[in-house]
Amino acid sequence: MARIQVMAPVDGTVVDLETVPDEVFAQKLAGDGVAIEPSGSLAVAPVSGQLAVLFEGGHAFGLALENDAEIIVHLGIDTVTLNGQGFQKLATQGDTVQAGQPIVQFDRAAIAQADLSMVTPVLSSGVGEIVERASGTVRAGQDVLFVLEV
Repeated sequence: MARIQVMAPVDGTVVDLETVPDEVFAQKLAGDGVAIEPSGSLAVAPVSGQLAVLFEGGHAFGLALENDAEIIVHLGIDTVTLNGQGFQKLATQGDTVQAGQPIVQFDRAAIAQADLSMVTPVLSSGVGEIVERASGTVRAGQDVLFVLEV
């Protein structure tokens, strides 16, 4: 078994995934994980790997790791409806990225003005089991958010 440390992709406060105001995330239908209520405006790679998916609007991205593990970061709830407004992509889909590397800059004020939640689910989809979870405040690229055992 390998243990993968998944770092916080954004600064903020950790919240239980079950409290996310979206049924798909709250019921773990898209994968297990935790969520963060962001206090910053930069999203970084939570692990080193291939940036397998970077949605056109910049609201979500996914990283492919060894062992077929995948980590998904979804910046806010229903933010796809903004069609990229308030999001600036800093990386390119297909890039190999290092943990802590900037991926997306986002405008929390613009998202709040659109009356959307900025809570950010961070999920493990596919293989593995989360064996440790952070609580309290986390710093992007510096603090472990969860540990995935694969």
